[in-house]
Formats: sequence, structure tokens, C-alpha cells
Amino acid sequence: VEFFRTPGYTIVSDACVACQGPVLSVKLLFRVPPGEVRRVALDEGSRTSSALTKVLLAEQCGVTPSWEPLPIGCGVDATDADCLLLIGDRAIVSGERGAGEIASDFCEVWDLGERWCRWTGLPFVFAMWIARPGVDTLAMRDVLNAARDQGVRQLAAIAAQEAAALDIDTDLARRYLQDNLHFKLGRKERQGLSRFYQLCVKHDLAPRGLDRVLEDCVTDGCRAF
Repeated sequence: VEFFRTPGYTIVSDACVACQGPVLSVKLLFRVPPGEVRRVALDEGSRTSSALTKVLLAEQCGVTPSWEPLPIGCGVDATDADCLLLIGDRAIVSGERGAGEIASDFCEVWDLGERWCRWTGLPFVFAMWIARPGVDTLAMRDVLNAARDQGVRQLAAIAAQEAAALDIDTDLARRYLQDNLHFKLGRKERQGLSRFYQLCVKHDLAPRGLDRVLEDCVTDGCRAF
């Protein structure tokens, strides 16, 4: 979302973090029915996920609640808000190991990747490499693309290494990286990015003016930037 908010930023490469369905690591947990939400605690770890939360609640539930921060590292017990956004391994664990706790404390749980993809029919891009104006990105593009490709070839090894540190089952970590995420900013992802921008503008989360740039991106790819 910061790409939308800062004129002159460029997309460096087609390496990204995106989903084409459930993302597993970005969840919205409801203590009250979605249409009755008045206060939302937003995980400070992702501005893009916070913007997506605001868009989905407005578009699908017609609510404009008050927003408050949920500091990085805090869990569900840190707030009594009607609804809270969790990202990262805490969101993964809350859905896998804490199913009983979730069922008792929350009346509904949204996986925001799944919610977006079912609604729009498009992937959602959670992260990508961008650069300030005046930065020479040509050499970085090849390096970042190569790093992405090397990582994708070693997803099982990465999962095995990181799962223990995060206290997540190794097979769950592997499936998360292999099945829930993908890492290339293709045509469909660019279309999803453009749709998200239009909705951010509609809900005053980003300024107008990038429509033509994003149209060119969808048509021509990242070289348009």
C-alpha cells in the first residue's frame, strides 16, 4: 500500500509475496458479528493487511469502525476490540493449534487472502520490492529475481530450518510456503494490484493519480515502471 501512497516509487522486480486463495498468515478475528464491529485492533506488522481489512469491512459489511494499533508481538489477549487483525506466525498458529480457543473466543474468523480472492477472482499481492525515485534498480532486479528463484527451489529446506525457531510443525511450514504463497508478480497479480489500488482510492486510503501507471503495468509488466 505504500507504493500507492508515495508518488514516484518504482517496482524493482517481479519477486513478490502473493496468494491465490487462503494465505493462512493474515487473519481477521471477530468477537461480534462482522456487521456489528465498532472497534478494530490492527496488527502493526503490515500496513497493506491493515488497508485490506478496512476495504473488506467497508465493502462487504458496510461498517466504518474506529481503528487502534495492536503492537507487534501482542496476541489476542492484548485487546478487547470487537475484531483484531493478526499476521505472521501468530496468525498461523492461532488457526492450527488454537482451534478450540478460537472457537470459544471468536464468533468468526476470516482468512483475508481467501476473502479477497473469492470476492474479486484475483490474486492478492501482500509485498513487493519498491524503490525511491532516482535509485538505479536495474542490477537489483536481477539479483532479487535470482534470490527468489533460488529460494523457491529450496522451500522444503527453508521450512525445515525455520519451523523449529517459530515453533511451527515442519510440514505446516512447508505447505504454507509451497501452497499458500507464491512469489511472482504475473499478469493476474498486477490486475489484483490495480483493483486493490482502485478500492484504496475509493476509501481514502491512497491518493488518486496512479491509474494510468497501473494500467500500463497490467499491460506491459514491471518494465512500465
